[in-house]
This record gives sequence, structure tokens and C-alpha cells, in this order.
Amino acid sequence: MVKKGLLVVFSLLLLAFTVYGGGKKEEVQKLTLKLGHGAAPNNPRHVVALQFADYVKQQSNGNITVEVFPSEQLGSDRQMAEAVSMGALDLSINSQGPVAYYNEKLLVLGLPFLFSKPEQAYAVLDGEVGEQISNELTKKGIRVLSYWENGFRHITNSKRPIYKPDDLKGLKIRTPEDKITIAIFKALGANPAPLAFGELYMALSQGLFDGQENPVTNIYYSKLYEVQKYLSLSNHKYETCPLIISEKLWQKLTPTSQKLLKEAALKYAQEHRKLNIKTNNDLIEEVKKAGVQVNQADVTALRDATQSVYKEFEPTFGKELINKVPESV
Repeated sequence: MVKKGLLVVFSLLLLAFTVYGGGKKEEVQKLTLKLGHGAAPNNPRHVVALQFADYVKQQSNGNITVEVFPSEQLGSDRQMAEAVSMGALDLSINSQGPVAYYNEKLLVLGLPFLFSKPEQAYAVLDGEVGEQISNELTKKGIRVLSYWENGFRHITNSKRPIYKPDDLKGLKIRTPEDKITIAIFKALGANPAPLAFGELYMALSQGLFDGQENPVTNIYYSKLYEVQKYLSLSNHKYETCPLIISEKLWQKLTPTSQKLLKEAALKYAQEHRKLNIKTNNDLIEEVKKAGVQVNQADVTALRDATQSVYKEFEPTFGKELINKVPESV
């Protein structure tokens, strides 16, 4: 009987050590997390964000709930990035420019015509460069869980088709709060100015801007085609859209919770990339059906006109990082 009793006690101690890790609780915590982004509810970003939330809830046996807020309900991308860095917001699928405010190296991915296809960008983001950028962001209170995407950006306007740089001269173009994008359009002869995405439709309808630049998904799902006449397929820059989490929150999570969220983020980054590419291609036809004139821009002419942007930002990024990006492809 004594031996049997000791065996039971030993088994209970072993179970306690396994579950609590020698005093450190290892199971998934009971959490309700808020995730904000700026895309419309039918945009692939929101569609996949909901899938991410469902997966996390399922894999955590209902312990982790992720509430998803689209359409800048929790603030502009800049405001959400700031909130994440301060620990006031848990998660955000944010735009490249606002996140780059905390690490300008992220902007290197948006140099003009750096990539010709998305797979090249993925190789960089999922490799050494992406990891380096992510590690440096943690010092500013932001941790990248995975790199989703906005994708390639194109130009719309209400004046004329854009083929060559001369066609952009004098046009007032709305840009995101992104130094590279602003520099690109200055080099092309336009008059760029930043504005929050949530204010863009109204600004275009009132004629405050002649045009703007965005991926086709944003142009279609935010109905920008209603207030623009021309879509010029330029592929002038690729833009990532990182899923970020507050570093303050991350440090409070158990390793099990961290592992679950990281795994889910990586899994659904892949899902988002696939859906985003397909949707962007499909929606070009829908934009045409809506009455917008679509043309292919002269990529070579636009690329040649924007080479000065590389020299402009060389002091910011350094030659080593600029050269490392194409080497990673």
C-alpha cells in the first residue's frame, strides 16, 4: 500500500511539472484579442483575417478569441501601428509605410520596380532580410508575426491614361504615408501628398486629388473606380502588409500561446498571398465592366525615370541592404 501511495504521489507531481513546466504555466491562456486593419469587409485581407481568427479559436479550444475590426474602425494605419507599439492594441494587419515609421528598413521593399513578380518579394520577406527587419522592430514595441501583402500597386486618375512619366506631370496624386511612394511620384513629375485611406474616396469625389495609387483589390472593394476614369497597370512598387502584435502583449504570453499565434500567422499569410494574387487579377475585368478605361503603362519608361529614388535613399538603407534584397530573390 505504501508503494502504491508513493507511486500515485509521484505521478501527480510529474503531471504538475509537465503541465506547469516546473512552476511556469505552459497551457494556452484565456484571451480576447483585438485585431484592426484598414481594408474593406470584402477585401481578401479581411476575409483571411476572419479565417485566421477562426483557426486560432479552434486550435486553442476556444481559449483565444480574436475580434477583427476592418475599415479603420480602430483608427488609421498610422494610429493602429502606434497603438500596437504602445501596447494599446493587440494586433494589426498594417500597411508598410506606417510600420516603417518604427524601422525605415522596411521601406526598402518598396523601392520602385524592385520586384517583377510576387514570389521574388516572398523570398526576401521570408528570408534573412525579413527576419532582420522583424527583430529590429521588437525594440520599438512591434513584433512581426508574418508578412501578408498589399501586392503590386497601380495608378488611377480622372484626367488621362498614364503610359509614360510625362502623363503624370502636374497631376495631384494621393499616396499613403510612405516616403518611398512620395519620392517615386515626385520623380515621375506628379504632385504627391499623403492622406489616410479612409478619407480617400471622399477626397477623390471632391476633386481634391486627380488620382491615387493602390492595388486593384483596394481600388475595387473601396469603390475608388466610382470616382476615377483611368486605371494604368504600372506595378511601380510591391508592398507588404505585416501582421503585427504588441511586443508588450507577446512577452506576457505563454510559449504555447506564442507558438499557436505564430503558426496561425504564418499559415494564413500563405493563404492571403494566394487569394490576393487571384483576386487582383480577377478584379481588373470587374473594374473594366464598371466603365474604367484600363491600359498597360510603359514600365521601362517609368522605371528609368525613378532610378534617382535609389540614390536618394541610399544613405537611409545603405548599399549593403539595397544590394542584399535582389540577392535574396
